[in-house]
Amino acid sequence: MPNHAIPPPWVRPMPEAQFQLMRRILAAPSPVGLEAAMTEGVLCPHFRSFAPESWQLQRFQGHAGIVLDTHPGDDERFRLMIVGHADKIRLQVRSIGDDGKVWINSDGFLPATLIGHEVRLFTENPGRPGHYRVIDGGTVEALGAIHFAEPELRSGEKGVKKEQLYLELQVHGDDRKAQVEHLGVRPGDTLLLNRPIRRGFSPNTFYGAYLDNGLGSFVTAEAARLLVEAGAPASIRVLFAIAGYEEIGCFGSRVLAAHYRPDALIAVDVEHDYRAAPQVSDRRLPPLEMGKGFSLSVGSIVSEQLNQVIEEGARSRGIPSQRDVVGPDTGTDGMAGVLANVDCAAASVGIPIRNMHTISETGHTSDVLAALHGVVEAALALDAAGTDPEALRRRFREHHPRLDQAAPLRHPGPA
Repeated sequence: MPNHAIPPPWVRPMPEAQFQLMRRILAAPSPVGLEAAMTEGVLCPHFRSFAPESWQLQRFQGHAGIVLDTHPGDDERFRLMIVGHADKIRLQVRSIGDDGKVWINSDGFLPATLIGHEVRLFTENPGRPGHYRVIDGGTVEALGAIHFAEPELRSGEKGVKKEQLYLELQVHGDDRKAQVEHLGVRPGDTLLLNRPIRRGFSPNTFYGAYLDNGLGSFVTAEAARLLVEAGAPASIRVLFAIAGYEEIGCFGSRVLAAHYRPDALIAVDVEHDYRAAPQVSDRRLPPLEMGKGFSLSVGSIVSEQLNQVIEEGARSRGIPSQRDVVGPDTGTDGMAGVLANVDCAAASVGIPIRNMHTISETGHTSDVLAALHGVVEAALALDAAGTDPEALRRRFREHHPRLDQAAPLRHPGPA
């Protein structure tokens, strides 16, 4: 019998162990500013399970971000930072009504997408600051019932306003506001959507909440493990960063970049499946598509040289990729270097998903694995070139693309 080559990982279904790790990362309650459930609860144990003793896990005072450092303190080596972010968009309590309704904001969600969904309310114990409790069983509501809605809302001519959103805790009886306040619920408390990912109907798909950006954290963490298995990095210093505060302005990653001053930075985040996005065909958006590989941003502050490293590594292994187009801002932690006034080459790798910032975000495991192995191949290529760190730095510093030296291109004539 002839030996058939085993298909590469990004072609095969995701192994169950990897899927369950991804599920734990995405399910960790880690809203903006309270990211430690993901970093400390899931990722730190994962890092410790494979990291060599010489590697160092670094924590920071001002946020719950962490960095796994392969060569602590060795600033002579070429420094590559790979960044995912742990923070999730969240809802927050605004006020409590006399009828027991807990009025909430919509933050980065469309108000209409929240109605009827189960959420978890995390509240700090007023008597024990720093100790948190969780309330399950609540749903987000706005109208109560179609019968109470204005005719324009019932017909779809008007939408739900963010000011109409409240948490329904099924409180009844006397002193309903006092009942809620007695639980310790206060303005500023955090709510998170309650839907861990599940495998989808179509092959190799999955859906649930907070693919943005548990997927970037998953890729960063698994990239560290795969590099250990490959015996790398031998030459360069790799900083596997899980940042906080991305959803409110990439604030965590710029602190990490300022602290470590990387020579190159690769951010891993989610991106839109524009081909499946409704009502945007007239905007002529990039033809990104779920199931066709990871995306690589072009534009903004992105380094063409670093993109070249990623593209060549992916092409050499047959890893599928797509090109994304960004304007002034990548919209990801790829901006961390310039925002921190650090001179580094930057790239932004994306995983196309559908229904971003909803409870039913949808992704394809092959895109996640393509991003993972694309990042790993780039790190291996830089590691191979990093035996002379100054030469590798000069490669980025002195070899910027020269469009004045572009070769003429003429039409080849009729086919």
